[in-house]
Formats: sequence, C-alpha cells, structure tokens
Amino acid sequence: MKRVLTLAATLLLAGSVWAQAYPSKPIKFVVPFTAGSATDIVARTVGEAMSRSMGQPIVIENKLGAGGTIAAAQVAKGEADGYTVLVHSSAHALNPALYSNPGYDTLRDLTGVTALAGIPNVLVVHPNKGWKTQAEMIAAVKAQPGKMNYASAGVGSGTHMNAEIFRLQAGLDALHVPYKGTPDAMNNVIGGSNDWFFAPLASALPLIRDGRLQALSVSTKTRASTLPEVPTSIEAGLPDSDYTLWVGMIVPAATPAAVVKKLNEEALKALNSPELKERMAKLGADPMPMSPEAFNAYIRSEMDVAARIAKAAGLKTQ
Repeated sequence: MKRVLTLAATLLLAGSVWAQAYPSKPIKFVVPFTAGSATDIVARTVGEAMSRSMGQPIVIENKLGAGGTIAAAQVAKGEADGYTVLVHSSAHALNPALYSNPGYDTLRDLTGVTALAGIPNVLVVHPNKGWKTQAEMIAAVKAQPGKMNYASAGVGSGTHMNAEIFRLQAGLDALHVPYKGTPDAMNNVIGGSNDWFFAPLASALPLIRDGRLQALSVSTKTRASTLPEVPTSIEAGLPDSDYTLWVGMIVPAATPAAVVKKLNEEALKALNSPELKERMAKLGADPMPMSPEAFNAYIRSEMDVAARIAKAAGLKTQ
C-alpha cells in the first residue's frame, strides 16, 4: 500500500513539474475548416490572446476533410502533451452519428478543455432572389419541390446540422450541396449556384453589410446584437428551429490533468478579457467559458441531440 501511495505521489509531482514548465515551445491549434471559417476566426482570435499571455507562439494548422474527422483523428492519435490542440465546432458532436469509423472514439480518445464561443448562423440568400423574409423563401422552395438546393461548409459541419434542422421544421424538399468550408459555400450563394446557406455570422456579417448577401433569419433563440433587425427563425415561424454553432478546445484524453487545467485557465483568461469580449461582439460571437468537466458534459448532451437529428434527417456517410 505504501508503495502504491509513493508511486501516486511521484506521478502527481511529475505532473505538477510538467505543468510548471508548460508551455516551453510553440503550441499548434489544429482547425478542421478553412481559413475564414467561423471556427478558424475564433481559433485565431483566442489563440492570439493566449499566445501573449503564455509567452509562446500559437500556430494555426487548417486540416480539412470529412466534417472535421481527419483533424480530430490526427489530434487523438498525436502526442498528449498539450502542444497540439484541436479547435473544433459543433460538428464534433454530430460526427459520431455520421461516421461509423472515423478513426477515433469521440469520448474515449479526446477530452474537452473549454468551449470558446457560441455563434449564430444566419440564413442568407442572394439579394436578387427577391425574398425579404424566411416565410417567402419557404413558400418559394415548397412551390418547386426538389428543384432548389442549400449549401453547407461540409457534410457533418455545424452549418449542415443547422440546415437539416431548418429543413425538417419547414418540411422542405431540397438538395444538399456540401463544400470544403464556409467561404466556398458563401461564394456560391453569391454566385447564384446555391439558393440558401446557414452561414456563421462571424463569417457572413461583412457580406451582409455590403449588400452581397440578404439575411432572412438567425438561428439562435434570441436576435444577434450585430443584426438586431433580423428575426430569429423561431420568430419567423418555425418553433424548435433554433441552433447555436459552438467552437471549443479539445485535446487527447491522455493529456495530463495539470496541462488541461493550464490550457483552461489561459483560455478563460482570454475569454474574460475586455479586449477579446469586444472583438467577439464585433464578430457576433458570445464567449462560452466552461470548466473541462462542464464542456465534456455539454459535448455528450450535444451528441445525443445530433444523433436524433441525424436519424430524423436520414444522414449517414459510411
């Protein structure tokens, strides 16, 4: 018994020493989506603040593909030392329902550090469509069943999840067109290839303000402070259609608890700073500071919701 206690004390001491030395080199944030996506914007915004506080560079690596599962698998199989961090989105909770073998187990191989931000999606269309309201768009789509299409930032992305919730609520028959990321999806709505898209507000706001996109509704339960004139999808006539795109920090499950704690403390310090709060507000994003335990519980609850939506929408990739 004494030997076991001594070993435990030694491990705790080693973890404490490791945490005191951490970080001693640059940290990499692996982002599963393209530069300019909401996840990427949040990762860069928070990473910049954390880098200043921690005294080490934070490098962004955009690792695209398969709804974020390629990036997640890379991190899950990588070194559990706190130097490689997955900055993922709501897609992290949907992927288990879509991919039977993504190369990792969401709950066993990865663990949450904290949520970073909640971001409204905004239903956008080309202004030339002539739709001024969500109801007008729904009526137009219903008048041509199977003829119109909607974009997403990729199969399994938060924008895809939002679109399926909306489609089910509205009873629409339309074709899903996935892209490699939010910028591509928005560009194709602007170019006329796609009829609508639930774009993360952080990415779409400049295009809405300069008139290149028409905003019909926002996905959250309350209106976005940066688009107060745009109703929520619930206000516009679809009960239970709300959806919040979230972004969070995730690391390999074997990462020492002291390092997870350090990352959490630094992220929360950044999220609670007046400067970052102001930057987030301009993006239409709300900081979501959480403890690792609360974030892991949130991920589990989001996985349950996503599984029900995926089943109702008939979503499955492999």
